[in-house]
Parts: sequence; structure tokens; C-alpha cells
Amino acid sequence: MLETNIEPNTIETPIEDLRVQLKRLKSDLVELAEFGKSEEDAGIYRMAFTEADWQSRQWLRCKMQDLGMAVRIDGAGNVIGHWPPDMDGASVIMGSHTDSVPCGGHLDGSLGVMTALECARVLIESETRPSRPIEVISFSDEEGRFGGMFGSQAFIGAITPETIASATDLQGVRLGDAMKARGLDPLEALEARRLAESIYAYLELHIEQGPVLDEMHQQVGVVDEITGLFRWSGKLKGKPNHAGTTPMSLRQDAFLGLAEFANEIPRLLEENGSDRSRATIGNVSLSPGSANTVPGLAEFSLDVRDTNEEKLQELTQAFRKALSAIARRRSLMFEFEEISRIDPVSCEPKLVEVIRNEAERLNFSYEVMPSGAAHDAQMVACSGAPVAMIFVPSKNGQSHSPAEWTAWQDIEIGANLMLHSILKLVEPE
Repeated sequence: MLETNIEPNTIETPIEDLRVQLKRLKSDLVELAEFGKSEEDAGIYRMAFTEADWQSRQWLRCKMQDLGMAVRIDGAGNVIGHWPPDMDGASVIMGSHTDSVPCGGHLDGSLGVMTALECARVLIESETRPSRPIEVISFSDEEGRFGGMFGSQAFIGAITPETIASATDLQGVRLGDAMKARGLDPLEALEARRLAESIYAYLELHIEQGPVLDEMHQQVGVVDEITGLFRWSGKLKGKPNHAGTTPMSLRQDAFLGLAEFANEIPRLLEENGSDRSRATIGNVSLSPGSANTVPGLAEFSLDVRDTNEEKLQELTQAFRKALSAIARRRSLMFEFEEISRIDPVSCEPKLVEVIRNEAERLNFSYEVMPSGAAHDAQMVACSGAPVAMIFVPSKNGQSHSPAEWTAWQDIEIGANLMLHSILKLVEPE
């Protein structure tokens, strides 16, 4: 078991014996959590391009500068530290995001950035010149305040002027206006693109945000695939009518159509998906919304995920056919709009192998597993760059809430696994 409060690294310490300083990492996480923290519910309100978010980015920039890194904030608001400042070439990049959902937890995204910062510190303090540069990055708006993972999408060149002009949040605030409020020229986000050949590898540590590692009592997760998804906004249209005078056989009940479809989901996944398939109806709105009126309209969201692109395509067709059949049978009309689609990606096998080998060398128990959530690593992989991820357990699988928690001992283990995986990639040749 790793000891805490490890003494600072010295030049005499062999690379294989280097360790993160948990006390220092914990201090960074606690300090970062103060930006946007609510005294009422203890939640973090650090949504992208808000004042709290921007203050935290300036704080991070200062932390990087104190280490002697070359630091910049690109046109998309991504904070990037480069070390050694005088070294060119393809970089080993570590990072995640520090923005949050409303009333979020203190670890989602932030743990990955603070761990990357601590790994950079340890490497710099060891006075070992790496064989290739390292970079620490905090991507902007991973949580999708403006509809997508804006910072990492800009990083791979997946945004357009139209993307920037049309993006708004749920309150109608335009992305461009939010960026201008922070002194950014929105169109300069188009210049944030990095070519895949400038990225030797991208590694991201993240809390699992699910219960698997916690229930299995595994210390870390080694991610082999990151799920893709499609998200629909759907409508089933029937006919509103009196709840007492309309016979059941003559109803065009939109909600019963939706209920039948929801009941079909397990069968659709079993027949057309895989053991990594997920489908969720997370939001439903009925109209007219009266207790004594047959619902004439059911509006709903549908989120479907799998780590295999072919399976996602099969599920797309299966869900569309099922809804069409139910609508026809119940004399309803069916409409849907695809709100978003993200392709699944596989982590680079060689990087996965590096992480597994280091976990075994350090005597950490691990589980090879998929990521059921989308991450910045997914966007980076879409550029053709090699990526890998490390998970640490989430207590009771909770995330996106103040109840989000990972034991400090598990954080230390995950951070040390990240450190030694990075060291394998940048050790002097």
C-alpha cells in the first residue's frame, strides 16, 4: 500500500521510485473547488465561461507558470502548459477539464487536470529531461453548456464559424457573447486546432462516474473503449380528449405509446445491441398536462450508447422502426430530431498495454473496462491521435453532484499509475 505525505522527489531518486505527493495534490483539488462553490448546497457551479470558470483558469495558468512551463490560453479557452519550454516535437499530453455542471462535484474533470499538473511537477522536480515534451491541458466546456465538448472539439478542428454563431446555452446566452465577456475573440477558436502528428499520446485520468470499480473493489480501471452515442428529441402526437368520456379503444393516447416504447427498450437492446449498450429516456413532457385529459402529445429524450459503431447504427434503425410501428398501431404520429451523435473510439492498444504493465509492476489491482461516458479523450482520438484513459473508483457510482467522492487512497493510486505511465512514454532514450 502506498504511503501518503511522501517526501519531495530529489535528483537522486530513481525514476521507477518517483511518486506523486498526495498532500500537494489534495491541496490543489481543495483550492480549485473553491471556485464556484455554493455555500447553500456545497455544489460546484463552474459552468464554462462563467466568472468562476475564468478565475479558475487564471489560477491554473499561474500554477503552470510557477513550474516554469510555457503557458498559453488558446482561442477556445483551453489552458495549455508546455515543458520543457525549449523542446519541440510531438508531445505527451495529459489533461481533462475543470468546468462543471450546475451543482456538480469537485472531482469530475478537475481530478484529471490536477493529477496531470502533479505529474508534471514530479517530473520537473526530478530534473530528468524527457525524451519528448509534455503538456498539461484543461479543455473548456467539456460539460456541454453550449451543446458539445467545445474545447476539445476546437482542439481537433471540429468546429466551424456556424458552430460558434449558433451555439447557445439553456438560458439563451450565446457562446460568442460568453467568450467575449472573458476577453476572447470567438473566431480565434478556429485557430486552436492541433494536428494529430503534434500529439505523441494523450492520457486522461478521470473518476469512473459509475459503480463498477467500487462494487468490484478494484483500485483502478484501464479503459479500452469509449462509448459513442446518439441523442434524440422525440415526439409522439395523438389527440387530447376527455379522460372520462373517451373509451380506451378509441383513444389516441401519446403517453401509452411512449410507455409501450419504453417497455420495449430491454428487448431492443438484447436483439440489436451488446452487453455494452445503454438506452435512457431521461426527460418526458406530456401535453396538455391535465389530470383528466388524455395526453395528446408526449415529448421525450432518448440517449443510446454503445462502444461499437455498427451496433449504434443497428440500434438507430431498431429504435426508429419500433417507434414507427407503435405509432402506426396506436394511430399516433412520430417525429424525432437527432440532437447529437458522437462516434465511439478505441483506446490505443499500445498505450493500454503500457498502463496495464505499470499497474502490475506497482501491484495495483485493475479492471479493463469501457467508458460509458463521453470524455475529451474521445474528441482527441477522433483526430487520429493515440489516447488512453485511467479510471479511479467513484463511491457508490455517484457523480455530477456534491455527493461525488473518491477515497484519497484511490486518488493516490490512480495518480501514481498516471505518473509512471507518462514516465514510460517520456523516459530518456
